[in-house]
Amino acid sequence: METIADNQRVRMTRKLEKMFGHIDYKNPPELCAIRDVMSVASDQWSTWILLWLGYFPVLRFNKLKKYVYGISNKVLSQRLKALEADGYIARKAYPEVPIRVEYNLTEFGQSYVERLLELTEWMQMNSPKVLANREKYGLL
Repeated sequence: METIADNQRVRMTRKLEKMFGHIDYKNPPELCAIRDVMSVASDQWSTWILLWLGYFPVLRFNKLKKYVYGISNKVLSQRLKALEADGYIARKAYPEVPIRVEYNLTEFGQSYVERLLELTEWMQMNSPKVLANREKYGLL
């Protein structure tokens, strides 16, 4: 008799086979589309930028810097450019003095944030387990 966990494992295995089944392990591809796309949208800073832009419909640079605590101007600027280039966010500059620039999620970015929220909910639910394991391992 198969359990729910067994069914979940089977579905996960099928998805992983679809993802990795075509790879020649002796000569792995130099450019992996998954790794390339994930490197932009899933680093620590980009995740926070996208989540804050999901919470607030429009944010300016300095507000983002305030909310994404600890990020430097340079890194924030780099991450915003990369996220805009990949289509996650849109940038709108107004011809004013001083210039006013606003950022918001695109539809594509919104769909990514929806998936990201599923992951963050899982993380929040399971963080006590992770912290307990860290303590057991001597990391806390």
